[in-house]
Amino acid sequence: MSSHRVRARAPRDEPRLPTIVRDPEALASVVEDAAHYPDGHASAVVQPASEGEVAALLRHASTVLPIGAQSSLTGGATPLGEVVLRTSRLASVLDVQPGSVRVQAGMSLTELQTALGARGLWYPPVPTYTGACCGGVVATNAAGPATFKYGTTRDWVLALVVVLPTGDVLDLERGQVHAHPDGYFEIELPQGPLRVPVATPRHPAVPKCSAGYYGRPGMDLVDLFIGSEGTLGVITEVTFRVTPLPPARLTAMVQVPSEDVGLELAQALRAQSEAARTRNDRRGLDVASIEHLDARSIELLREDGDDRRLGVELAADTAAILFIEIELPDRAAEADLWRQIEQALTSNAEDVAATRLCRTLDRFDLLASAEVVLPGHDARAKRLAELREAVPSAVNRRVALARTAVSPAISKMAADVIVPFDRFGELMVACRRAFESRGLDYAVWGHISDGNIHPNVIPRCVDDTPRGRRAVLEVGQAAIALGGSPLAEHGVGRNPVKKRLLEEFHGRRVVDQFRQIKAILDPTGKLAPGVLL
Repeated sequence: MSSHRVRARAPRDEPRLPTIVRDPEALASVVEDAAHYPDGHASAVVQPASEGEVAALLRHASTVLPIGAQSSLTGGATPLGEVVLRTSRLASVLDVQPGSVRVQAGMSLTELQTALGARGLWYPPVPTYTGACCGGVVATNAAGPATFKYGTTRDWVLALVVVLPTGDVLDLERGQVHAHPDGYFEIELPQGPLRVPVATPRHPAVPKCSAGYYGRPGMDLVDLFIGSEGTLGVITEVTFRVTPLPPARLTAMVQVPSEDVGLELAQALRAQSEAARTRNDRRGLDVASIEHLDARSIELLREDGDDRRLGVELAADTAAILFIEIELPDRAAEADLWRQIEQALTSNAEDVAATRLCRTLDRFDLLASAEVVLPGHDARAKRLAELREAVPSAVNRRVALARTAVSPAISKMAADVIVPFDRFGELMVACRRAFESRGLDYAVWGHISDGNIHPNVIPRCVDDTPRGRRAVLEVGQAAIALGGSPLAEHGVGRNPVKKRLLEEFHGRRVVDQFRQIKAILDPTGKLAPGVLL
């Protein structure tokens, strides 16, 4: 039976203070995350190896910033004077069952997938950067390419172990603790109970949203900590739901002559996939994800030679690229799959996923410009994935170079917005207008199957940073107006534009509710000060 009350416990092991390191080299290694947020500095670095050491540190330190892989794109893992708590020594698989895995927070998603793969299992909703840590993806409710089929991190979290700022520990299992009908939880601590209210944020009709503390009537307490960005407690253990590996995957890279054609193709693939899943049609297209790169992204690949390095020929008239991943219901011999593809346009073609894909591509006159990678050709599929990932790496590298060569005041300026898919074309128009009206160099990529884009400024001068902020703000406002979210999967972090969008999205009343929740669980502002709020 569920309740709205939960009792905190003492740490399982001795709450002994871990080694506190103030060596300049160690401090220098943690002062910047993937957002290149400026002015990072830490007072100390700590790598606890147990729940007890985490608890002791939280009782001892005045401010603490928990970090994993520092892959944050919002500055949320950049310290501004705090003691940095690295979870790198909390990186073990604790238990694997047919439908779940329990891991420590510092384990990378790459390591997790390797451990699961050996058992024929996997964890589907991973972001494109698989070096991220399990605790970090929970803290930001991260998502990624396969959200179209599999949802976000929140949909896959079964249980958490959270160390509160007091050093007390919560064991939270989904389904055990739900909000009282009057809208609150009670957490029983040794020093007395805490009554934690439930916020009332917006929930747009989009598949992912990482915009402040989760809140719904009757919500599960697990969900309060998912997406809280390390501001309410330190996650030390996660239990994820897992699923058997798909029997086979087919990957396609399609070069398209215009963004409009790419959008129409994505719409057709989405519709076919949704219909096939509704009818449980094993012959239908089962699309897990559709990624896209725009024309400027493709130019970056050419500028850096990534196309040549990865053995991908990019046509001169390519205006956008789609990367499509399709899951197949059964394994099939390679010769059979090739035969299906070769005969796809003939009258006696077999009606299966591969032929349906080819016929759809042919309908848009794109079959000749598509590269289809069959199951088992993992090295080639990995190269196509690397090609996609080379674009954000190219932008991040240019941001870092501009900070060194031009000014340290330059920082990463990027939007992370999502709209209902039927408004995606309007979002792209608004995006182009926001950046081009300010004379900015920029590239756009993202998860087109979800309606989620990541426009990024490519800075050339100091003034591009404030101009970029205004462009990102305008794109976020457009996403809100189109019924979406200005904060899709990266969270808020320290980014001032994202904080403003958080308030414009939810309204001041809801942000004040967030502040109240933070003040109750962390009254001294010890955890991740300045992050999210």
